Amino acid sequence: MSHISNLIATDIDSYLKSHEEKSLLRFITCGSVDDGKSTLIGRMLYESHMLFDDQLSSLKTDSKKIGTQGEEIDFALLVDGLAAEREQGITIDVAYRFFSTDKRKYIVADTPGHEEYTRNMATGASTADVAIILVDAEQGVLTQTRRHSFIVSMVGVKNVLLAINKLDLVEYSQQVYDDIVSEYREFADSALNLESITPVPISALMGDNVVNKSENTPWFNGQTIMQYLETVEVSNQKALQSFRMPVQWVNRPNSKFRGFSGLIASGEINTGDEVRILPGGNTSHIKSIVTWEGELPKAKVGKSVTITLEDEIDVSRGDIIALSSDPCGEADQFQARILWMNNDAMMPGRQYLLKSSTQSATLTLGKLKHRIDVNTLDHLPAKTLELNEIGVCNISLDKRIAFDSYDDNQTMGGFIIVDRLSNNTVGMGLIDFALRRSENIHWQKMDVSQDSRAEQKSQTPRIIWFTGLSGSGKSSIANILEKKLQSLGKHTITLDGDNIRHGLNRDLGFTEADRVENIRRVGEVAKLMLNSGLICITSFISPFESERAMARSLVSENEFVEVFVDTPLSVCEERDVKGLYAKARSGEIPNFTGISSPFEDPKNPEIRIDTTKISAEEAANQIIEFITKQ
Repeated sequence: MSHISNLIATDIDSYLKSHEEKSLLRFITCGSVDDGKSTLIGRMLYESHMLFDDQLSSLKTDSKKIGTQGEEIDFALLVDGLAAEREQGITIDVAYRFFSTDKRKYIVADTPGHEEYTRNMATGASTADVAIILVDAEQGVLTQTRRHSFIVSMVGVKNVLLAINKLDLVEYSQQVYDDIVSEYREFADSALNLESITPVPISALMGDNVVNKSENTPWFNGQTIMQYLETVEVSNQKALQSFRMPVQWVNRPNSKFRGFSGLIASGEINTGDEVRILPGGNTSHIKSIVTWEGELPKAKVGKSVTITLEDEIDVSRGDIIALSSDPCGEADQFQARILWMNNDAMMPGRQYLLKSSTQSATLTLGKLKHRIDVNTLDHLPAKTLELNEIGVCNISLDKRIAFDSYDDNQTMGGFIIVDRLSNNTVGMGLIDFALRRSENIHWQKMDVSQDSRAEQKSQTPRIIWFTGLSGSGKSSIANILEKKLQSLGKHTITLDGDNIRHGLNRDLGFTEADRVENIRRVGEVAKLMLNSGLICITSFISPFESERAMARSLVSENEFVEVFVDTPLSVCEERDVKGLYAKARSGEIPNFTGISSPFEDPKNPEIRIDTTKISAEEAANQIIEFITKQ
């Protein structure tokens, strides 16, 4: 890099152009805590004179900033800076670094080894061509080594460089090296879908086999880290795949131009090609391919373009433009592999948001088929997934989306899972295939509608959803409310928590996962009652905001009335008609709401009732007054 400081201004543009024409390799460094990731990256920068791309961008204004790594950057300071920078950024996402050598350009995803930041590592691996997996020679293959390797394989990385680090601490022992390589290969061969595993004995701190061959390992005849990265061939799978472009933006600046903008995710397209818009299936032909540089006769993967069509057909953000001769599928139910990335466990039956490319949908997680033990790769029974656990389950969406299996197309088969309330990303998923039921089950159009049933009963259907602690007075108020509504000639039904558990939900316990499923089923039944034209009263603790939001989302906003019976815990315990609180306090009843399981207060209920201030009958009158005014 020393020649950079001598470049004159007129040479800068040509230098930058030469870097643009180099091949690009994306790789990730991963492994357990203190395996030496920052030290390795620092050594690669220090000895191979890599050039920061952000420094390249500053050359035009201040070429004096650039000097040789040896002259201006102390190795220890460089490593400390990398480690500190990464530690500061780990809670945000991944530290992506852009480097260049004379032969190649690189993007490295620098991720922390801490178990709680496995999500960051998975994010970085999802776009990598090569994974450098570091193993501490003194520690050997650890659980985090296996977890990272499994995730690397799961997201489609085919080439692993196994860097056995800190060989200097074990006196450059070939036996230690061979034992670790043997153990890792045995693990990888049993289940990981990798094309190549290239082991290298290194000391990142001392520089052994990082850039130059080391005299301390005469028994090793393979390539160094940098020699491998400079020469490894990575097939451009996305270029070979069929054309897919998620629509990010619909341009309508005037009546003469209507284009659809996006980044080509795979394949290539030519003017005149017939394309299909998915989901839906409308077809047309490519009229033009427009870029900032002007119109192109064709465009390939990785290019941002605006496409115009010969026909005026409906295309929106989130649609996928694909070749008619090889379109992707569309479905609303799938089997998927899921990596859970949140401290709160994954709850089957709970609703989340799915985001895949530019598509989004409401996602309901089905029952887990199994959890995968990253140490043994055994398939284990499980009801939930905890932080950093991997499992396989069915998912269902509220609408059909366009997709390919992840193994066929990473862009079209990958998705993230977002919490509907916090908007935090809580998981990532890979689509295996669409479920057959997705094609075989369709909505049956019925001639008798909810409106006609309601008109027959001369009433407006409602779901009146009571929530509150055990002993708060929900059932008492609900019982009085139904009697009053019936006396007014209304058609009603009450779904009570205890009564439902004697029949429909008798198979469910009181774990958090079972509580989620309990409310999911009740929400669906309440919706059926509403569709029949009834006023449906439900009385359930329903402790979680997410499930109450799910029940509300099943119907129109004005059809759902949330009633929070806001009775203090101390008052509920004093009443304790069923003796449940006393048993919960003594440990006889686990997972009891308010004692050993949380209750999340509703944020904006339509009605809030304090039973320490008004009677059950007054509360029922308040509810009737509210729905009458509605």
